[in-house]
Amino acid sequence: MNSFQLGVICLYALAFGRLAYGQAEKGERFLCTVIPIGSDSCPVPPEPLQTSSAQEEELRNTVMQLRETILQQKETIVNHLGTIKELTSKLTLCESASDDSGSWRKIKQDTMDDVPRDPNDTVYNLGKTMQTLKDRLENLEQQQMRANVSGASFPNELRDLLQSRLGDLESQLLKKVNELEEEKSQLYNETTAHRQQTENTLSALMNRIKELEKGNNGFRSPENFKLSLPLRTNYLFGRVKKSLPEMYAFTVCMWLKSSSSPGIGTPFSYGVPGQANEIVLIEWGNNPIELLINDKVARLPLSVNDGRWHHICITWTTRDGLWEAYQDGQRVGTGENLAPWHPIKPDGVIILGQEQACRLWPQQDIVGGRFDATQAFVGELSHFNIWDRVLRPQDVLGMANCTSYMPGNMVAWADSDVEVFGGATKSPAELCEDRLFSS
Repeated sequence: MNSFQLGVICLYALAFGRLAYGQAEKGERFLCTVIPIGSDSCPVPPEPLQTSSAQEEELRNTVMQLRETILQQKETIVNHLGTIKELTSKLTLCESASDDSGSWRKIKQDTMDDVPRDPNDTVYNLGKTMQTLKDRLENLEQQQMRANVSGASFPNELRDLLQSRLGDLESQLLKKVNELEEEKSQLYNETTAHRQQTENTLSALMNRIKELEKGNNGFRSPENFKLSLPLRTNYLFGRVKKSLPEMYAFTVCMWLKSSSSPGIGTPFSYGVPGQANEIVLIEWGNNPIELLINDKVARLPLSVNDGRWHHICITWTTRDGLWEAYQDGQRVGTGENLAPWHPIKPDGVIILGQEQACRLWPQQDIVGGRFDATQAFVGELSHFNIWDRVLRPQDVLGMANCTSYMPGNMVAWADSDVEVFGGATKSPAELCEDRLFSS
């Protein structure tokens, strides 16, 4: 029986030997083991002891290091993604601020803090933000160096993206700073120019006020004064320094206030050598107001002796001797054949408040002291103007309603052009206010 078992074992060994030889070509090998005759089963070879070699330890350390590096890199990527998001939001805010129309607007939710109204604070905050971003970039570079030392690779694409974003943000911030500096400089220049202009305007106004105070005896404007002739004498009068040229038409306008009776007297007269009554406006005795031109007479339907201010205008033209009379802006009378085709002679004397006697001429420069007291004007007179043309009715109405003022182109009512004699006085006048008060 033992011999039989031994034979069977040898046959198996031979068979397995061949099989092993055939499988050797495939990379596998079977080993034959001698079994003792008295053994009941095939012996099981003991397993080799599991000892850690130096190579296995190095592999294990590498795996642990790679795991730690992966975790660190994951955390770094998360931080970088947050930084990219923050940089993107700040760049968006900078772009929106640069597209603004120039006015400072308040941003309620701004990671860069509210934009101050002062350009100096804005520049300071932008510089502070830039320094913070640079510190973060240095921190990222230090993390990259640590990653290189530990053997982990820092993502180049992420680094390039961060540097690109930071460069764009830096360009935007520098552009904004330059714009703020230019705006600050422009604002300073505009403020300086405006202050200089204001000072020049104030200086001009002060000089004008001084001139008016010096030349116009405190009148608000050269024409805002009145001539007062309170007594009926032959020595109170005013004289206009200017004379008249030769004229073929004229308009005379004035404001009158008188309560004299009988007759208001002579508001004005214009005499030339050889003709004292070249132009005269007179009311004496119980006669109506008369207009004399070259001693020719036209009676005017005017009534002004009620102690109130009245606006009077008289027009005349040498063609057919046509004349018109206005009182308080309304035309109250017209006529013709008043010294037709007679030109008004030049180089005469205009007297306010007196009629010029014929004996004054040809001694033109001797005026005053030879007037007729019964024909003197008693009352107040202002805004005496003469034009060398016939004014339109709307022009007369505008002056009477105090909606416009037209100084005469031949004689304009001005303080510097009127002299007073014999106790006549000049005083400030607000005709429209006085007329409203008196009415």
